[in-house]
Amino acid sequence: MLLFTIVSIAQQPFKRTLKLMGSRFDITVVAKDSIEANTHIDTAIAEIDRIEKLISSWDKNSQTYKINKYAGIKPVKVDTELFNLIERAIEISKLTDGAFDISYASMDRIWKFDGSMTKMPSKEDIKASVVKVGINNIILDKFNSTVFLKIKGMKIGFGAIGKGYAADKAKDLLISKGVPSGIINASGDMNTWGRQPNGNMWKVAITNPLNKNKVFALLPITNGAVVTSGNYEKFVSFNGKRYSHIIDPRTGYPSSGIISVTVFAPKAELADALATSVFVMGIETGLDRINQLPKIECIIIDDKGNILKSNNIEIEKL
Repeated sequence: MLLFTIVSIAQQPFKRTLKLMGSRFDITVVAKDSIEANTHIDTAIAEIDRIEKLISSWDKNSQTYKINKYAGIKPVKVDTELFNLIERAIEISKLTDGAFDISYASMDRIWKFDGSMTKMPSKEDIKASVVKVGINNIILDKFNSTVFLKIKGMKIGFGAIGKGYAADKAKDLLISKGVPSGIINASGDMNTWGRQPNGNMWKVAITNPLNKNKVFALLPITNGAVVTSGNYEKFVSFNGKRYSHIIDPRTGYPSSGIISVTVFAPKAELADALATSVFVMGIETGLDRINQLPKIECIIIDDKGNILKSNNIEIEKL
């Protein structure tokens, strides 16, 4: 009789950091060895690259570029995937009373956050900057899978939702390939599934916006997304008031009063969009809207350093 000894191969996390979609991505997968891990990470990278080619507004070969190019001229036929993404984006816009709007890309860039601004833009310039913005001017034809922007010069962009969507798609693909656990961090858009090899939940660090080198909370999460938006690096100040680089697409004015928003949601796409929306809606309206949504939670830090949160979340401060 032959006796075989079965050796259990412990799984461990493997991480790779690289630049994708113009941003830093950290992709972590749990695997039995580096060969298996690198194969899975390569799969995730290929999927993120595919999404970028679909939603990029500057790649002349992308369908999004063609939608913008033919604004005011003719509808553009698109893949079902892009059509559905635009349809969901419009629904989020309705949910947030227009605080989130993919046609924000139509805004004239009159606010500069590179240190060159010396005075506020005029009310007339601010009002004129948003005349082409509005989801009512995005015409979807589901039967023909076409998208038409009614106003010439109008544009859509996925800057406030694209990285989250790419992280969701990469995560779903890796799960379908049998990857038991991992994290995709798309420049602060965190998407997790499974648990660490020791059985513990993954923990997500929330940066202290008043000191970005410090963490003010660690939050356990499994099979969900966490997105943090902050204005602690890009802002301007006039007459003692701080204006964020996150601009209200309805008015053309930058948001104020909030320096950090963290949203927890089942999908990074939704968390991404809502984090931006809460900045624009403000503390009271933002928290009220989040409290009405199932499985969505939020932490806000205002410009005085106060921490505010949605109803069903507990914070263990460090």
